[in-house]
Amino acid sequence: MKNSKEYIPAYILTFLMTFAVWVVFSGYLDLYHLTLGALSASFVSFLSAKIVFPDPIKINLGIVWIRFILYFPWLIFQIFLSSFHILKIVFSPSVKNKIDPHIFEFKSRIKNTTALVTFANSITLTPGTMTVKVTPTGKFTIHAIDKKTASGLPGEMERKTAKIFGEKING
Repeated sequence: MKNSKEYIPAYILTFLMTFAVWVVFSGYLDLYHLTLGALSASFVSFLSAKIVFPDPIKINLGIVWIRFILYFPWLIFQIFLSSFHILKIVFSPSVKNKIDPHIFEFKSRIKNTTALVTFANSITLTPGTMTVKVTPTGKFTIHAIDKKTASGLPGEMERKTAKIFGEKING
């Protein structure tokens, strides 16, 4: 990295994201706690901006932020739908017949490292699936509670995650 100035937008965006998480999870809005949050977010941003956004010049960070905000409600809805699917399995009289845990692999078409991590975390956040392993080349190992839960992957979630970071995946 020759020029640290190219990382200033990445630092700012990382600070805003971490500070927002601090405010939401701390629940305190007084000056003392907001100051602690700002200091913590600054420190974390300094340490992690280059990890969170490894290639800031290649992507417009403002657009990524807007696309992620638009992606988040869709992800929450998928979590909600998956939760109901898991509830149906758990409360079924034949629960032992419905659970069919298995591990499967697929190759993602996503190239951006941050997008791969976002996709892996989205899978893990969705009930009934868990990302076991992701390689830098995009090979995913996933654990799923049943065949129906696994059937949607990579699918729409991969396309939407790629879109956040400006990648186009067809099909």
